[in-house]
Amino acid sequence: MTSGHLACPGCAAPLAMRLVLKALGPNTIVVMPACCWSIIAGPWPQSSLKVPLYHTAFETGAATASGIRAALDVRGESDTTVMVWAGDGGTFDIGIQALSGAAERNEDILYVCYDNEAYMNTGIQRSSATPWGAWTTTTPEGHPEASPKKDMLAIMAAHRIPYLATATVAYPLDLIEKVRKAHAIRGTRFLHILSPCPPGWKYADEETIELARMAVSCRVFPLVEVEGGQRWRVTLDSPPEPVAPYLHKQGRFRHLTEQHEAYIQREVDARWEMIQRRVRESGGAPSDWEPAAGIDARSEGSQAGPVSQEFTAETTEDAGPA
Repeated sequence: MTSGHLACPGCAAPLAMRLVLKALGPNTIVVMPACCWSIIAGPWPQSSLKVPLYHTAFETGAATASGIRAALDVRGESDTTVMVWAGDGGTFDIGIQALSGAAERNEDILYVCYDNEAYMNTGIQRSSATPWGAWTTTTPEGHPEASPKKDMLAIMAAHRIPYLATATVAYPLDLIEKVRKAHAIRGTRFLHILSPCPPGWKYADEETIELARMAVSCRVFPLVEVEGGQRWRVTLDSPPEPVAPYLHKQGRFRHLTEQHEAYIQREVDARWEMIQRRVRESGGAPSDWEPAAGIDARSEGSQAGPVSQEFTAETTEDAGPA
């Protein structure tokens, strides 16, 4: 990645791209469906990436990557990494059909979702990655987001792909290590990177890393990896912080009441317990990762929500959907 990109000040997305490409190296092809990075990369014929970059339609990231992978295999170029780089709109919503199909086929691609929790490039509209209670231009303060964030970690784990993980730019070594693990495996790999957005989340530009770190420490966005859809492991576990300070730093949550915050805290705690249960039931994963039995470092990998309710200002005791 070079200088001259067009990201907003404080954007986490170029930081994530720089770290991921640092781990993958130059023998990489990037497939990019419509997203903020379609602009960040720069106007044709310039590009802030020093690797081949394919701009594709919103819904076609995983399908295009599958075709490029097939073409490379015909040419015998098995060492080239094909990476989809998509936002939450092109992953959670518009692109999920192609992603699910590629995962079911266990296509040999790395799919990276940088998640800023809304359609930021087109004006901050809600997506299915938008957290419950958040302001966006399509979920204004009188009618904030009334659905919980879609659980992509569980959805992708259900596809039993060889490897998936969550990461943030606040913990770059954790992020780079997970990219390297994914790079060492054949098959579909999925990396979910939380990407704070100053204009969309309404915070000061210089607070991006702090917010990404707080999201992990209050367990809104736990750092997890899953092998084969079955072996779950938490990669950073520390005493939890309350969720309220994380919410207070963002203008998109300024309309929430204490009852709303208490509801969000209970939801965060419940999801954390679900993750812990999956870790316990799966036996966890070794701290020193190695390929699963029968899978060499570049061989074929294994193959393998709550109902939305109306958000109201007059909260009940639970302050949200049951």
